Amino acid sequence: MIRLSLCLAITLTMITLAGCASSKAEFYTLSAEAPRESATRGSPVTVLVVAVSVPELVDRPQIVVRAGANHVNIDEFARWAEPLKSQIPRVVVADLSQLLNSPLVSTSPIGGDAAAAWRVRIDVRRFDASLGDVATVDVLWSVLPPGKAPPITGRTIASEPCAGAGYDAAVVAWSRALATVSSAIAAGIRPPTTVD
Repeated sequence: MIRLSLCLAITLTMITLAGCASSKAEFYTLSAEAPRESATRGSPVTVLVVAVSVPELVDRPQIVVRAGANHVNIDEFARWAEPLKSQIPRVVVADLSQLLNSPLVSTSPIGGDAAAAWRVRIDVRRFDASLGDVATVDVLWSVLPPGKAPPITGRTIASEPCAGAGYDAAVVAWSRALATVSSAIAAGIRPPTTVD
């Protein structure tokens, strides 16, 4: 009887371990999506993305998606490769660098006169998606020009369709939505040129 119980316990342990081994986490990362703008005249503009805040709901390793107006899913096996507080500024820096055609866009001073830098602050108010539907970001942003000029502020709400039903499609849609936010910030840094 003891031998049968021991065999049963070992079998159940092996089944549990096999189930855990087959449940492998997938890791995702946002990417720069902004198109490269045409070359601008003059020296490259220096931009520092100095602060980014994200909602506590999504400030976690697991990806959070909407399942209804008052219901979210937190998937233990769909995870961010790095925190959103690190990814979002990295992506915005890459997008702004392309949009402004400047290698001098960073999250920390990279040389030169720090007082001549434009300073960007980003407050992500909403960062959600419904799998297979749409990804949305709602961002309040401000740009402090060099010198004593007043800050430029804006709010960008960007929604992008998900091209598929999985997390891959949602992450790509979030990346495109952040590119829209970056375009709005770039317009604040470099107003559209007028043709004479």
